Amino acid sequence: MSLLQRSLSPVAPLWRWKRRVDVFLCPASSCRAFCSAPSEPAPDPLEIHKRRLFLWFSHLPQEEKQFGGYFRPETMHVDPLILERKTEEKAGHICSPFHTHSDPSPAVNIEHLLEPVEGWSEGRGMNLLLYGAVGTGKSTVVRKLVLDWCQGQTLTHFKLLLPFSCEDLSKLTKATSLRDLVSRKYLHLKKHPLLSGEGDQAKDVLFLFNGMEKMRLDFRIGSTELCSDPNEPLAPSILVVNLLRKYLLPEASVLVTTRLSALDRIPEKYVSRYAQICGFNDPDRQRAYFAGRLLQQSGKSTRDQEAQSLIELLYLNLQRESQLATACFLPSYCWLTCATLHFLHFTDANAPIRTLTGIYTSFLRLNFGGEVLGTGAEASMPSLDYQNSLMLYVVRTVGKLAFDGVTYRRTSFSEEELEQWIGGKTKTDEELRQLAVFRTDVLDFFLTPCVESSKRFPEELSETDQRRYVFAVPAMQEYLAALYVVLGENKSALEKLSKQVSVAIGQAGEDVGAIVGILSKFIPLRIFAVFNLLKFFPKIYDKFSSHNKGSIAKTMASEMFRTEDSHNEDVLDQVEQSLLGVHGPQPQQTTEGQAFELYPIFMGGLLHYGNRMLLQQLGCTIQSATVVQITRALRKYLVRELSKPQPPEEVMDLLVLLYEFQNPRLTAEVLASIRSIRLSNIRMTSLKCFVLSSVLSCTPPSYQLQEMDLSSCMLTHDMMQMLMPAFRHTRNLNLQFNSLGPESCILLRDLLVDPKSSIKSLQLCDNPLLDSGALSLLEALPENQSLTHLSLMHTGLGDRGALGLAEKLQSHVGLQDLNVAYNNIGDNAALALVDACREHPSIHTVHLYLNQLSDVGKQSLYVRGVPRGPGGSDRRVRVLASVTEGSDISEDWHPILDVIRENASSWDRQRVQQQLQAFLRDLEWGRQQQQSIWKRLHFRRVEKGVRQTLRMLEKDSLFPSNGFSK
Repeated sequence: MSLLQRSLSPVAPLWRWKRRVDVFLCPASSCRAFCSAPSEPAPDPLEIHKRRLFLWFSHLPQEEKQFGGYFRPETMHVDPLILERKTEEKAGHICSPFHTHSDPSPAVNIEHLLEPVEGWSEGRGMNLLLYGAVGTGKSTVVRKLVLDWCQGQTLTHFKLLLPFSCEDLSKLTKATSLRDLVSRKYLHLKKHPLLSGEGDQAKDVLFLFNGMEKMRLDFRIGSTELCSDPNEPLAPSILVVNLLRKYLLPEASVLVTTRLSALDRIPEKYVSRYAQICGFNDPDRQRAYFAGRLLQQSGKSTRDQEAQSLIELLYLNLQRESQLATACFLPSYCWLTCATLHFLHFTDANAPIRTLTGIYTSFLRLNFGGEVLGTGAEASMPSLDYQNSLMLYVVRTVGKLAFDGVTYRRTSFSEEELEQWIGGKTKTDEELRQLAVFRTDVLDFFLTPCVESSKRFPEELSETDQRRYVFAVPAMQEYLAALYVVLGENKSALEKLSKQVSVAIGQAGEDVGAIVGILSKFIPLRIFAVFNLLKFFPKIYDKFSSHNKGSIAKTMASEMFRTEDSHNEDVLDQVEQSLLGVHGPQPQQTTEGQAFELYPIFMGGLLHYGNRMLLQQLGCTIQSATVVQITRALRKYLVRELSKPQPPEEVMDLLVLLYEFQNPRLTAEVLASIRSIRLSNIRMTSLKCFVLSSVLSCTPPSYQLQEMDLSSCMLTHDMMQMLMPAFRHTRNLNLQFNSLGPESCILLRDLLVDPKSSIKSLQLCDNPLLDSGALSLLEALPENQSLTHLSLMHTGLGDRGALGLAEKLQSHVGLQDLNVAYNNIGDNAALALVDACREHPSIHTVHLYLNQLSDVGKQSLYVRGVPRGPGGSDRRVRVLASVTEGSDISEDWHPILDVIRENASSWDRQRVQQQLQAFLRDLEWGRQQQQSIWKRLHFRRVEKGVRQTLRMLEKDSLFPSNGFSK
């Protein structure tokens, strides 16, 4: 197209609209002249059909949009393995993901399968039956097929593709003809000649019926009449049957997708070819899927690098034939893996609120939304439970198994246990048929053979060593167990019976009450007073039910703070390790049984309103009264448990629970009992920082933490930005041993000058702040009056930073303790800093040890710290430059050695050894100045401690002491 054509193209629609308006305004003669002009050709209905079909099938479901909108269907699709099956092997099991080369059938595509086969009558279209288990990718293949046809990339020999949802067709009750059925959904194809039935025009038409198991097709002549007229109104199921019979539009081709349990609903004589979708049978397909998903970030190079690292770790875990490789055999679990990793690694403050519970709930909605459990029976056989929710059936069977495993700390199950919990005590034929359908279609979606037992040959399995089954994803066991409990399915038989009796008696009480109201006008009411007892029974049950909800809350709290799980990593790290694997030495298992720390967190997340709405669409209803009762009891138990000291991992798990709950009122009430959050040595990520900030944002502005310990948490500048709202609620902030650079000091400066902030103590030891960062931080001192303790030990502070600090001190009147130890500060800068501290009205201690100070400089510093005589400052400033103060032992010699012992493993070993040698020289000189034998012995004692520290450092066997760090 030329530049002129491109510039005119936006104007053309406006010009055509104006021309239509002029027709109504012109006189009759002009109108006749205008009408005599040749009109524009009408648009091709097939082109309209392709455009609209492309727009419809390009629409992303809500579950995809909640991850930031990064996923695009045209770039993320990976074709699953499709195998053509012969009639006698159509019901065979899906091939194992670890034996991909054992299947002799070559992989095929849909276009090849729709080509005519030998023996199929000429002039008749193909009938392709595409089937697979839940989660193998049937709907995704159909979606990609339609999009490719609209763009002319596949099935180009079909002029018309007509996709239909069998779920929608099954809900139509009014008889309609085939042409009306098409025009009802695709109005632009109304009365199209390709569907007229004349000649062989229908050979260019492909009908696509997705989810055939949702329709009750009956091919018996006595039940389904024959029809060859596209204009004859009939039930939709009869139209589909006649299309497959090749009695209606025999030249047209038909593609049907269904599940394994519905294969026999179409007789073999009406099927040209069988094709089975087998999912991702090798790690390379899985890796391609992960790359298509995780590499679609917002264009940031750092995120792309992190995503590439995640993909490499995933691929290594898949190549070792891990349990994850078995799960990712189904594309649905690849989706869950990508969604979880996206949640763990690419959460930011601008992203919408997402929770781990919400991801699992959305995952089940994608796979089981609107699904009901049929029986697979023929249409002539009634099915009273046909509309039973499939997800509710999953909870009552697989969820019961998951709950039993969590209760007894087990993750694997034998075939007998599956039979006990899944089969149960079925009695009726209807229940047996439902169970057969469930086993065929759904059970393998949740439970897979354990990898360790699958790698062994059958002859190696003894009678006592049976094949074990595990949940495809470990977290799914905890999610289903939590859902089983929250839905109240773990009630005893007595509790369930009492509820049924309560409902029945309550209804009877309402009916009898109405009758009593009428009869009381004629008969004395006291005769019917006994019926008032009927209304009393439901109240008793309500109290009983409240007690049950309280036990659920107590279970959640006890599972959260199990003493034997206190040394485990936090739950978010556990989830990540289950996906990426553990690289390097395997961690030692400190508990006898499996730790299920996600279980109570999922229970809290399921009470969130958004998740309850999704579950209600799946037929699993959690009543609001249940949520209120559990929440009220949970608050009491959490406050009680938090009165005890908790390890950092347990504190992180508590924050995740409160975040998953998404209940600001409960969060504020629980945090009101907390005065410190210690997360030392927790590997912080962007998600954990987001969780911490989100949880603290639920508290009122007046809420203040006495301490927030984030030392050794691997914090970065981006994480600091996410944590700024949380810092405003803190008085003592510990950020030691992180990776904060000069740019982070700008954020801390803004925090210190923020009027909403009231930080008293700021510890920044062992962060590469440098002079530039320190000078940026010091800009906040004139406007900040709350800071009393500032620690800049081992931050790369040089003479320039020390002199800048000396200049700014006079503008800040509240500082009391200043730590600039282990920096590159020389004698002159140190003297200037001590002079400024001596003139300061409140500073009483300055830490200057492990700096580049000479012996003369140390003596001068000690002299400068001593109060002056008349006319000078009478304040004494303690200067900690060595383990000695002049010729005496420093009062803080022990804390100085403790700091060195605790941190020397991460410091420059040679530099610390030189400083310890300098301490020994100071001690030797001071001992020589003493006349008292007791003081000399004291010098010997301190010297012994320094030499012991030096020897441990030389042997590289430093152990943390019980002292404290400044």
